[in-house]
Amino acid sequence: MNKVRIVVVGAGQWGRNHVRTVASLPGAQLTAVCDLSDDRRKAMAHQYPGVLVSADLDAVLDVADGVVVATPVISHADVARAAMARGLPVLIEKPMALTVDDAEDLVRRVDAGEGPVVVGHLLVFHPAVEYLQRMVAGGELGSIFYLYSQRVNLGQVRPDENALWSFGPHDVSVALRLLGEEPARVSAHGRSYLQPGIEDVVFLTMELNSGVMVHVQMSWLDPHKVRRLTVVGSKKMVVFDDMQPREKIKVYDKGVGKPPTYGSYGESLAVREGDIVIPRIPNVEPLRAELAHFLAVVRGEEESRSSARDGLQVVRILDAATRSLRSGGDPVELGQVTTESS
Repeated sequence: MNKVRIVVVGAGQWGRNHVRTVASLPGAQLTAVCDLSDDRRKAMAHQYPGVLVSADLDAVLDVADGVVVATPVISHADVARAAMARGLPVLIEKPMALTVDDAEDLVRRVDAGEGPVVVGHLLVFHPAVEYLQRMVAGGELGSIFYLYSQRVNLGQVRPDENALWSFGPHDVSVALRLLGEEPARVSAHGRSYLQPGIEDVVFLTMELNSGVMVHVQMSWLDPHKVRRLTVVGSKKMVVFDDMQPREKIKVYDKGVGKPPTYGSYGESLAVREGDIVIPRIPNVEPLRAELAHFLAVVRGEEESRSSARDGLQVVRILDAATRSLRSGGDPVELGQVTTESS
């Protein structure tokens, strides 16, 4: 089987990880890297001799079967459009776009057959999240009551996007994947301590029509580095801690229920304490899994598991949360997505 020719547009901090992974992935051929920075191009040319390194987007698209867009988020939509206009499959880093209009336009282009899109919602390719998704779908946790997550650390402080847009796509995409339902309303509170107008800390709340509540804490101004998600169900509770090197998932067989018979109001609810199970999670790098899936999409072997529609849902939620931030935390209602995506 011929190798899939992949070009990476954007060789910044995260783009370099794409370059490294594509170069080592069986079935892929890193054919080109595109970046506007002279220093980055020199570094890429030195590290990957024989690979086309250029600042000319059209030149790299000429040698592509698939395109990874890892540029600054403000240019995601424009670079993706240039590739899709040639019918090229595109992996677009998160968030897919900075505006709902741009995200909707990309969905329409997918519908028009301009090429499939995989959005870089990295955590949906994480083996621990896939395990958790199977638990939720299989009813092992019972009815889901609420989720909450923390994504905090000290730095990297970004001058062009706030903590919501930098960190939010991870936890929002995971919540959507686990729950299979868009929130009915969102609200967000945040503060800008280091740079005016760029929130360093944001607390996001999403409320679903089913009654499930999702709360996300995001900050790059915190003494701890935490990447943790807790899911509370009627039967069991689960903690996914991505900072743990091995024990990433812990399943708590705990809950509160009503005994079949009770004599007083105080006995009407009983706490149930059970075992703690630590399942074995495959040690698979999520970025490698994401790019392997992208290769399968380029070949036409798989449908996108993180589609343009998924990207649009995340952008719509972040946009609504931004409006809530600007209004001091007032809830913002979300309508249904009207743009169809295959």
